[in-house]
Amino acid sequence: MAKNRLVGAKVDATGELVELKFHSQAYRDMAPTELAAAVTDVVNRARKQMAGRVALAYGPFLPEGIDAEEALSEGFDPHKLLDRLGIPPEGPR
Repeated sequence: MAKNRLVGAKVDATGELVELKFHSQAYRDMAPTELAAAVTDVVNRARKQMAGRVALAYGPFLPEGIDAEEALSEGFDPHKLLDRLGIPPEGPR
């Protein structure tokens, strides 16, 4: 839900937007850039909240020392993880 309660967003566990809901007609009086900022903000906050929930759910199943949020982020590099664990990468044979 946006801070002004104008718009709400729901995302699924992968962060995909599944619902965008306007709770009043007030958006019609907003400047396009203001409306775009409100929608962008609410969608990004919904994604961040869901990512936290997913990380919390998966955290107990990850090896010790692995941060769930890092492991589930797009920036996660499994090769760096293996290197940190002292496991040499295996290439194609």
